[in-house]
Amino acid sequence: MHRTILKHHAPNIVMWIALLFLTAAIPAGPAAAENGDTQLVPMNIHKLAERVRPAVVNIRTVKTVSGGGRVFRHFYGKPFGDRENPFKDFFPFFDEGPHDFKQRSLGSGFIIDREGYIVTNNHVIDGADQIKVRLANEKEFDAEVIGRDPNTDLALIRIAPSKDLVALETGDSERIEVGEWVVAIGSPFGLEQTVTAGIVSAKGRVIGAGPYDDFIQTDASINPGNSGGPLLDMKGRVVGINTAIIASGQGIGFAIPINMATGIIQQLKSSGEVTRGWLGVGIQDLTDELKEYYGVDADSGVLISQVYEGDPADKGGIRVGDVVIEVDGTKVDSSRELSAMIAGLPVGKKTAITVVRDGREKNLKVTLGKRDDDVARADAGGRNDGRLGLDLRTLDPETAQRFGYDADESGVLVVDVASGSKAAEAEVRQGDLIIEVNRKKVDSVEAFQKAVSRIQKGEEIQLLMKRPRSGFVVAKMTR
Repeated sequence: MHRTILKHHAPNIVMWIALLFLTAAIPAGPAAAENGDTQLVPMNIHKLAERVRPAVVNIRTVKTVSGGGRVFRHFYGKPFGDRENPFKDFFPFFDEGPHDFKQRSLGSGFIIDREGYIVTNNHVIDGADQIKVRLANEKEFDAEVIGRDPNTDLALIRIAPSKDLVALETGDSERIEVGEWVVAIGSPFGLEQTVTAGIVSAKGRVIGAGPYDDFIQTDASINPGNSGGPLLDMKGRVVGINTAIIASGQGIGFAIPINMATGIIQQLKSSGEVTRGWLGVGIQDLTDELKEYYGVDADSGVLISQVYEGDPADKGGIRVGDVVIEVDGTKVDSSRELSAMIAGLPVGKKTAITVVRDGREKNLKVTLGKRDDDVARADAGGRNDGRLGLDLRTLDPETAQRFGYDADESGVLVVDVASGSKAAEAEVRQGDLIIEVNRKKVDSVEAFQKAVSRIQKGEEIQLLMKRPRSGFVVAKMTR
C-alpha cells in the first residue's frame, strides 16, 4: 500500500524537491543584504534625477589670462640655465612665458532658492569676465558674483529671480555613511545634465587642496565640468558639492560636505565675504614621543609650536609647548580639526580652551580675533599668502638642491606667482628665494607671513631675494 502511495505521488515529490533547490540557489535580490534592510542597488534613480535636474545648472565662463610665453623667454632667457625647469615636477602643465588669451571654462552649480542664488566652486568662476548660466530648460542668464571663499573653493552667484526656478533641498553630510548610494549631476566635458551614481567611498579625506580639507570621497563618476554640481543622497538632498578629481586616479572624486558649506554660503549671501575666528598659533599633531614628553595621557590633542606676539592666543595666556585637548568642551583630535573648529567660531567670541601644561590640565579663556586671509599664516608645507599672489615653500636641503641653491641656505622659495597679483607686478618669479622682508631675515613660511602681517596696509614691502643666474634682487610692492 505504501509503495502504491509513493508511486502515485512520486512526480509531485520530485517537483517540490526541485523547487526547494532552485529557490535556495536564487539570490535574494538586489535589495537584500545580510540584515535584510540595506538596498544594494538603488531602484529609483530615474525618478530622483527627473525631480532634481531642473535645479542643476551649467556654468560657462570667459576670462582673460596673462602669463608667460615666447616674449618672456626672449627677454629673460633661461632662468635655470641649461637645466630643465624644476617647476615642471610641481606643475606638469607649467608654461613658461607671458601671453594673454581668452580662456573659456565649464562648470556646474545648483539653485538654492527662487531668488536666483546658485552655489558653485570658486575655481569655476574665479577671475571670470563673463558668467553665463544655462538651466535644464535651456534658458540662459547672465550671472553676477555675490561672494567667494577660495579657502574652501566655494562661491555664490546669482541670476534673475523667478518663481519658475527649482531649488534643491539640503541634506546632512554628517549622517551619510560610507557605502551609501549617492548621485552626482553636472556637465562633465560640457555634457549638460549628466547623471552618475556610486557610493560614498570615504569621509574626511585630506587631499592637500586647502587648509579646510574634509572631503567626501565617492566613486560616482566626476570629471572636469562636474565642479560645483551637487552630490545627492537617495532622497535628492544635497550632501556635498563636487569639487575635485585626482588626475592619475580613475573613479575617484571628492565633494565638499554640505554641512561645512552651509555656514559659508550663508555668510556669502548676507555679506559677500567669509570671516573666520583666529587664534594666532602654529600647531602640529602629537606623536607618541611628544605625548610622553609633554605628559599627555589622552589619545588626542594638538601641540602649540608657536604663539604669535600680540595675537589672541598670546593675550589669552597660551604658551609654546601647551597641548590643546578641548575647545568649548569639544575634544580636539588633530591640528586640522583645531583649525576648522576655530575658523568656524564667531570673531570676538570668548572661547574656553583646555590645555595640558607641565602634565596638568589648565583652562584658559581666549577672545578670538579675525583671521586675515589676505596674509594668512602658512605651515612649512607651503600655502598661498593671499592677495600678494605668492605660493611659498620653506626651503629644505632636498628642495635647495633641486632648484640650484646650496644645501645650507635658508629662506622661502617662491613656488608660484599668481597672474596679475602684486607680486607679479613687482616681477617676483618662480624659483626666487626670499631671504629678507623689509631687512628682516625670514627662514620659513611662518616667518615670512609674520613679517608681512606686521606691515600696515598701504605701506611698502621690500623683498630681498636670490635668483638663479642673477644673484640678489629686490622686489617692491605695497601691502
